[in-house]
Amino acid sequence: MNVTIRFFGVLRNITGKNRLTIKFKDTALLKDIIKEIVQEISGLKRTLIDPELEDPRPNTLILVNGKEISILDGLETMLKDGDEIVLIPVLHTG
Repeated sequence: MNVTIRFFGVLRNITGKNRLTIKFKDTALLKDIIKEIVQEISGLKRTLIDPELEDPRPNTLILVNGKEISILDGLETMLKDGDEIVLIPVLHTG
């Protein structure tokens, strides 16, 4: 199973890539994919994952195949071969 992750904004700067393809043997949950990329790419966790909640959603708009994950199953969204995840950082300013 191949899943493509597209990065925007500061996430693109951190990863040095516009996109990344990850291969899994079986089906995977969105949270598993996020966990995998955070482990593989140093520096990504600090920006992607909220340290208090241990969750990417406060810092990132996450789309799966063009749909925001809140209308799917959130981080429990089951991914299948060919799916595309888009990660768009959210800026918090005051």
